[in-house]
Amino acid sequence: MADGKRFFFPATRLILAALVAGVLAGAVAVYVSESGFGNNAPEKVAAATGKDDAACAAKADRAKAIAAKAVGQVAALQPADPPQSLKSLAFNGPDGKPMTIADHAGKTVLLNLWATWCAPCRAEMPALDALQKEKGSNAFEVVAVNVDTGDDTKPKKFLKEIGVQTLGFYRDPTIALFNEAKTRGLALGLPVTMLIDADGCLIAHMNGPAEWSSPDAKRLVEAALAP
Repeated sequence: MADGKRFFFPATRLILAALVAGVLAGAVAVYVSESGFGNNAPEKVAAATGKDDAACAAKADRAKAIAAKAVGQVAALQPADPPQSLKSLAFNGPDGKPMTIADHAGKTVLLNLWATWCAPCRAEMPALDALQKEKGSNAFEVVAVNVDTGDDTKPKKFLKEIGVQTLGFYRDPTIALFNEAKTRGLALGLPVTMLIDADGCLIAHMNGPAEWSSPDAKRLVEAALAP
């Protein structure tokens, strides 16, 4: 596939394969798309307010430039319009203590919300783990936040079963994080993924799964990390 061309069908196949796997595993997919693929989140989110949002909104051109690198397997990623501050998004860290995106200051974050009962989420988790293994550093991290209600037993068991080795165990059993993303116009269902820069600004986002270990995804991360 030539660079610069948006191509959605791999995501469609991933969704269909995940649905089959999910049925066999007793999982239920939350992600729904009228077109069967791509990103159906609202094109525009609420107008930026506050000092942090104003600073992020000034990065609109950079957001568009980075999102333009989202081709092939990650073509559903859309630029934030306008970029907004996500510093306040809260969840529990690997140590079980509350934290926010602001705690990742200085690091570009690929924030992914997932659940064990979401078949497409289950399907893309190994790829997210592989991306973290190859690209994870002091400058970049895949932050995959599980939003299952209840205790940690089920998500931890799932991650162990599929052999996840490098992803940190982030959690929000209250689903408040997903609801916040939904309120901001960023989430329709699961999975939902947000690319956030080192200042906590939303750069791009997508609903639905992607091949996050693909060369297309790696080039996207490299573009996000470039000066």
